[in-house]
Amino acid sequence: MAGACEQFRVGKNYKIKESDAAAKPLSGESKAADKARVDEMAQQIAELQEILYAQRSRKILVVLQGMDTSGKDGTVRGVFGRVDPLGVISVPFKAPTEPEKSRDFLWRIHQRVPALGELVIFNRSHYEDVLITRVHDWIDDAECQRRYAHIRDFERMLAETGTTIIKCFLHISNKEQKARLEERIADPNKHWKLQPDDLRERKFWDAYRKQYEDAILATDADHAPWYAIPADSKTHRNLTIASIVLETLQALKPAFPPPHPEYADLKVE
Repeated sequence: MAGACEQFRVGKNYKIKESDAAAKPLSGESKAADKARVDEMAQQIAELQEILYAQRSRKILVVLQGMDTSGKDGTVRGVFGRVDPLGVISVPFKAPTEPEKSRDFLWRIHQRVPALGELVIFNRSHYEDVLITRVHDWIDDAECQRRYAHIRDFERMLAETGTTIIKCFLHISNKEQKARLEERIADPNKHWKLQPDDLRERKFWDAYRKQYEDAILATDADHAPWYAIPADSKTHRNLTIASIVLETLQALKPAFPPPHPEYADLKVE
């Protein structure tokens, strides 16, 4: 049976299909059972990340991209919530500030990449600069192609200097996004999650789907793979991403650094 990394890796002719968002190939006998599996894997991820942090020889970057309400925040809580805060950093990229806009688009991104031993999660990322910018024609196709090239070079440089990259496209359907936005509108306690831009950007659904397809195909690589995550089910979304992250960590085979021989005779007074 193929592992999750192989099962959800995008192919060379990847197309975003509405029906794929509701797929649940990893689901077990019940939602409760799936949640229990997520909790178990989240604990395993936390234990392996502690070793990775102690070893300080590798770095992990997890990129979460998806339409509004696709579950980026929920993924951070559900999959990485048990990791020691010393070893995990979540970076929620918002619209660039004026100082950031006055520099190259990767300037603010490079400052937040992981250091040795760290697992960094990009909640949105440098891919916004080839998605919303292209949907609204803030950049032309020639500039978009230049940015794809810059992204490929940037991610290759990260990989060659010890960063393992996991890029997740959280694929939510149009129907499910509508339901989640309506739920936020109906519940005053969820109004803080809602931005007027969310409703405006929804009108460009088809354009975003096209730009996501183009960006994924232009930047997928063995050293920086894209995974298409069915995200209509929140539990299955977390189950899928936890499986991919856990498989990736296990493949790195992290090990605690060797003990200090001179410490054996130390005494605490």
